[in-house]
Order: sequence, then structure tokens, then C-alpha cells
Amino acid sequence: MPAYAGGAETDRTDRGKALPPPAKRRMFGSLHVRNYRLYVSGQVVSLVGLWMQRVAQDWLVLELSDGSPVALGIAAALQFAPTLFLSLWAGVLADRLDKRKLLLVLETGLGLCALALGLLDVTGVAELWHVYLLCLLLGAVSAVETPVRQSFVVEMVGRDQLTNAVALNSMTFNLARMVGPAVAGGLIIFVGTGWVFLINAVSFLGVIVGLFLMRPADLHRSEPVPREKGQLREGLRYVRGRPDLVILLFLVFFISTFGLNFYVTLAVIARNTFGGDADAYGLLSTMLAVGTLAGATLAARRSAKGKPRLRLLILGALAFGVLEIAAGLMPSLLLTGVVLIPVGIAMMTFTTTANATVQLAVTPAMRGRVMGLYMLVFLGGNPVGGPVMGWLAEHFTARAPLVAGGIVSILAALVGGLVLARRGGLTLPTHRLGLRRRSRV
Repeated sequence: MPAYAGGAETDRTDRGKALPPPAKRRMFGSLHVRNYRLYVSGQVVSLVGLWMQRVAQDWLVLELSDGSPVALGIAAALQFAPTLFLSLWAGVLADRLDKRKLLLVLETGLGLCALALGLLDVTGVAELWHVYLLCLLLGAVSAVETPVRQSFVVEMVGRDQLTNAVALNSMTFNLARMVGPAVAGGLIIFVGTGWVFLINAVSFLGVIVGLFLMRPADLHRSEPVPREKGQLREGLRYVRGRPDLVILLFLVFFISTFGLNFYVTLAVIARNTFGGDADAYGLLSTMLAVGTLAGATLAARRSAKGKPRLRLLILGALAFGVLEIAAGLMPSLLLTGVVLIPVGIAMMTFTTTANATVQLAVTPAMRGRVMGLYMLVFLGGNPVGGPVMGWLAEHFTARAPLVAGGIVSILAALVGGLVLARRGGLTLPTHRLGLRRRSRV
């Protein structure tokens, strides 16, 4: 892959050693980079705690609200609402500041939010409004942390390994997604939700230590963007001038807002439809995680073959919509869990392809701002989607959000795929010696 003029876009690892040629990197190529190994090691610990907290938080909301799906949707909306206001500015910060140092501060803030919720819960004073408030605070820190973390990946591994690193990140995320809910389900029964929050608070030490031990000199940094007025508007104008990016973001918005509604639906289906407890919710979450882990593993294998492809993006979105409808129609808890495995595979095929494609399609100086907009689109619709899906579950059936989300995903994939196909795909800018070339996904 071409390097960026004036930047550090060369393949290097510990003490200047060259990475293996692309053909030999294969599935775990990014792990040749010491900084990335530290990052992934910390993430494994932290993400298990994160998924434990998600299960415990959903269950605590249901307990404090007498099983209200609307309350669960409100909690999700509050957690994702700050994305609407902060993610774009977070993208500006990512382009302007040292991402590693910024992440050290933000990860500490996330750990403190978990600590506060755990202390309130174990002392027996937690009320629903406490959970709502901490969801809002957690969402505010996450809204800044996510674009910074996403745009930091290419600095750790370089452009040539970006697709592989995104896939490995998804593998790590979904391995934790498989382990965390299962562990949380048992812990909630034996020790209660509060201790799960406290365990998550401690788990943030993993990622903080990993960031601290990195070698800054080995990072593939582009020149930081100097502080100027209008940088946010400049980023928006850049995307507006790229209709191909606008269409892809449209597709991501509708599928993530209405299709990726499992944070609302799985707990409600487990409790209200099948009469299960936290173990049943943990089972469904774990089955979905098995699928997402498998999907991320396949994405890592595909990354050795080159850039992400438009056809795979659209097929993944279509398959996800169809399978989500099927999951919503299953007659038993076990069958629902079984169908959630291919749902997870299709979901990760779409999300990893979309993430890598967007990052490869933008210039380095704009990557932080574009990823801020990407995360706004990916997560910012949840304040709308969460309450809507909660309302559907409460007034119709707990299955309704899955069916409706699948239908919306299919329609969005068809519309976005047709328009992108007519345009010839996404344009990928690359730079060498100050000259620009353009290739197609």
C-alpha cells in the first residue's frame, strides 16, 4: 500500500523491524506490532468487564422498573444521546491532539462511572434515576472516547494493516461479548448486579496499563491538525462533497438505529416472552456473541485478501435483515438463541466492512472528524431507536422490534446498495510523493 507523503505510514514493528510481507501476515498480521499487542491485551480484560456491566445494567433497570421495556429503552437512549452532541467535536479533538494521551484520560473516566454505579448498587441505595444519570455520564465519556479510539487504530498498525486490525478488534470485542454475559448472568444470581459493576471498574486497569506501556515513537502518526476556526464545518463539507460516503453513512444509520436493537430486545424477550431470569438473558447474549465472534474471525481471514468490497457490505446487510426477522419469529428460547448465531455472523460482516471501508476512504487529516461523524451515525440514532423499539415491545410483543428492525435493514440495504452500485462504489484516495490516485472498492 502507498504511504502518505510526509507521514509515518511505513510498516514497522519493535525497534524498526519490518513486518512480514502482506501475503504472510494473514489472519493475525496486526499482532506483529508491539503497540497493538499491548492495546489488544488491555482490551480483552476491559471488554469482558464492559459486557458484564451491560447485562447487569439492563437487568438492574428491569428490576427497578418492574420489567418495563420503555424504561430499558430510556436508559439506552440516555447512554447514547451524548453521541448526538459530542462525537463530532471528539473527531476534531482526535485530529488535533495526541490520541494515546487522550485515551488514557477517557478510559479512566469510564472506569469511574462503573465504580460509582457499583457503589450505589452494593450499598442498596440505587434508584432508577441514579442509573439514568450514570447512563448519561457514561454516554458522554463514551461519545468522546469512541471516535478517538477508532481513529487511533491506524496509528498503531499503519494503513496496510488497518483492515486486519479492525477485524481483530471485532474478534476481541465479540470474544468478550461471548464470555462477559455468561459470567454476568451467574454473578447476578449469586452476588447481585452491584459487584458486576465493581468488577468492570477494576477491568479498566487493563487498557490503561496497555496504553501507558506503548512506545510513542513506534506510532504511525500523521501531522496533527493545527487549531483553527471552522474545523468541524470543514469536516462536514468534506463528507458532503463525497456522495459515496454520504450513502454509506445512510446505510449504517438505518441498520444501526433500527436493526442493531439487541440491547433492548434480548432482555425483554428473555424475561417477558420466555419467562426466564438473568441466566436466560445471558444465554441469548452469549449465543449472539458466538455468531459475532465467528463473523469477526471470518473478517480477519478475509482481510489478508485485500480491501473490503462493496458486494460483501451489501450482502452482509441483507443477510442480517433476513436473519433478524427469523430470530424474532422463533417459538422457543433455545431456537431464538440458535438463530442469533448466524445473525451475529451477518452483523459483523456488515459492521467490520463498513468501518474499514470508511477509514480507508478518507485522507489522514480528516480521519478523526470523519470517524466522529461515523460514530454519530452508528450510535447517534439509538436515542430514537431505543424508545421506539421499547414502545413496540410494550404495546405489541417483545418480538416486534426484531421483526421491524429486520425489515428496515433489508430496505436500507437495497436502497443503499442500488445507489452505490450505480455510482460505481466508494472512492479510495491514496497518496504517494504528494500525488493522488483513486481506486474503487
